[in-house]
Amino acid sequence: MTPGHRLTPDGQLSSDQRLSLDEQHLARAALTYLAEPGDPALGALLQICEPAEVLAAIKANMLPRIGPGCGDSPASRRALVRALACWRIRLPELPDDAGIATACRDDIRLICPGDPEWPAGLDELGSARPYALWLRGHADLGLACLRSVSMVGSRAATGYGTHVTREIAADLGERGWAIISGGAYGIDAAAHRGALSTGGVTIAVLACGVDYPYPAGHADLFAEIAGQGLVMSEWPPGRHPARLRFLTRNRTIAALTDGTVVVEAGERSGALNTARHAAQLGRPLMAVPGPVTSAQSAGCHRIIREWGATCVTRADDIIEMLSPLGLTDAPAAAGAPPLPSPGAIPSRDELDHDSARVLDALPARGAAGTSTIAAEAGVDLDTVLRCLGLLAGSGFIERCDRGWRLRKPLARAHPTAAPTSSSMSNSSSAVRSRAASCRPYRST
Repeated sequence: MTPGHRLTPDGQLSSDQRLSLDEQHLARAALTYLAEPGDPALGALLQICEPAEVLAAIKANMLPRIGPGCGDSPASRRALVRALACWRIRLPELPDDAGIATACRDDIRLICPGDPEWPAGLDELGSARPYALWLRGHADLGLACLRSVSMVGSRAATGYGTHVTREIAADLGERGWAIISGGAYGIDAAAHRGALSTGGVTIAVLACGVDYPYPAGHADLFAEIAGQGLVMSEWPPGRHPARLRFLTRNRTIAALTDGTVVVEAGERSGALNTARHAAQLGRPLMAVPGPVTSAQSAGCHRIIREWGATCVTRADDIIEMLSPLGLTDAPAAAGAPPLPSPGAIPSRDELDHDSARVLDALPARGAAGTSTIAAEAGVDLDTVLRCLGLLAGSGFIERCDRGWRLRKPLARAHPTAAPTSSSMSNSSSAVRSRAASCRPYRST
């Protein structure tokens, strides 16, 4: 059984599950110790070879099989030989299998491509896709990313930037959107704290191990994030941060989410690097304007002016850009049925059979864990995860500290006429499109 399949009754991973890593998961974990994330040579190899095959070749100092763009020309073969030598330098510090399993402690776990919890958006990175992810916390990463926004900006934030960021993040978190950022001082911290203040899910993507609090002044913040969301990294536990690692992890922040919002970024801010990745991935790019006299907002104004970023000032603007139900209040065309409001919830009658069963399995009061809902609905875990994501994306349910519960507006609502028939199909197709699409990624 691969990691990510067995949950406790409250929807959390069991302790023995964290230790049951199969050969391919162990190999991917080992590769996070040996190679830097985003290594083009290793990314190309993993597209034609199994992770265990690549790891064995590194240990034996032998080139694995070649393929398109990977050792099939003299230049690429020389690049592969150089990369192999670099990976082998770190072999002495590579833990054995038992040591890697031991790293999965204190709520730390490993997920890999193909696991139910793996976010589909990361696959759009192509050969730059993470080899694996180390997570600390109890939230489900894949489900959180179905309705997610990355908020990034300057470390040296002004009072204006901090206030606006917290207000927007709090409003989004309260309305079921996960807030993803980098855990740094300034805008990142304001985004995390805004989501935490309303009980929302927030995810900190670090440029070091998930057990290494950086900056050190955010140790308590990271602990709070892990308790309510996730702290995650492509680097293994114990790895220290480095300047280039912050730039490398920015592509992951952009790929995880439905869209990126930049709040206060100077002309040379690292937040613009995240914005560039979002634009290259074809994700919606947004920016909050600031005073024209503020150098801290010059980068925001630039991406609005030159990159086509959308100007946003509140959570409603962002939801309108990203939500499958984010319909405008513009008057309908003559003879057309009226549009539902942005917060409208589709009719239960328009759900597919499995989603309807999962929705019926949730208690009318209180909450239930993922495995409890699956047992009550009579479906397998993969099905319940898919349905929970669809139901959350459509506004029927929301995450809480005990698992999943009906959204309060839904629980209080009396039976009324169903909204327009197009609303649920729009929602379903929008949620599924993230998993179905796979745009080529162009690195810079």
